[in-house]
Amino acid sequence: MSSQLGNPVGPDLRPGSDPDCQPLVRVQDLRKSFFLPDRKLDVLRGINLEIRPREMVSLVGQSGVGKSTFLHVLGTLDRPTSGQVLFGDQDVFALPDPALAAFRNNSIGFVFQFHHLLPEFTALENVMMPALIHRMAPAKASARASELLSRVGLAARLGHRPGELSGGEQQRVAVARALMMEPPLVLADEPTGNLDQRTADELHDLLMELNEQTSIAFVVATHNFSLARRMRRHLLQHNGIITEMSADEAEAHAASLPTRGRTSH
Repeated sequence: MSSQLGNPVGPDLRPGSDPDCQPLVRVQDLRKSFFLPDRKLDVLRGINLEIRPREMVSLVGQSGVGKSTFLHVLGTLDRPTSGQVLFGDQDVFALPDPALAAFRNNSIGFVFQFHHLLPEFTALENVMMPALIHRMAPAKASARASELLSRVGLAARLGHRPGELSGGEQQRVAVARALMMEPPLVLADEPTGNLDQRTADELHDLLMELNEQTSIAFVVATHNFSLARRMRRHLLQHNGIITEMSADEAEAHAASLPTRGRTSH
């Protein structure tokens, strides 16, 4: 059965979950509006949810409903109009900007549809970047980045620049970079949206494997229901609200929604 997330919804309680585990993240009455010359656009309209360690959560919905906006606010790349995002007991938006930037670099990994790798740097150097920002010793950062690239199947591509890699390889570098600081949370925004089906399936397998092997929680915004079905929790975003549903309900509901009223966010 579906449930609208007007009140916090807990973890998936199917086998393998841990209902006694404390939430990693709590989202409380999260709202985000954009002020246009002729109107106010309410994209997030009071979202409440909890995410626990090791959860694999899909976020689905039609293009333009605000999935990227939600992930950007959840990941502290953008500030909400109102509401809170709490990691433990810390309201992260109460932090001053320098502390918030440090928190983001250390605690949240990002994988985007377009990899956002720096073209002049090698795969190894791109993966090292978050650690160098954190002032980790270069030798230590290089060793960890090499390990991560090997883990995602790119041991032979350390010295290649993004332009010398395939689309799937570029996304694997982006995944390794997201894991560099061992964050408790990784947010992936349409990570396979720019890949062919075979390469997308391979990246799906990698994300699921990483989730099984680590304590990292993943929230993945996707149009790909073959990926969404493999996750334990399924969230549908529509009209500024997030609703928890089964995979079948989310897919059917997303397909039935009208396209009118979409935003570009």
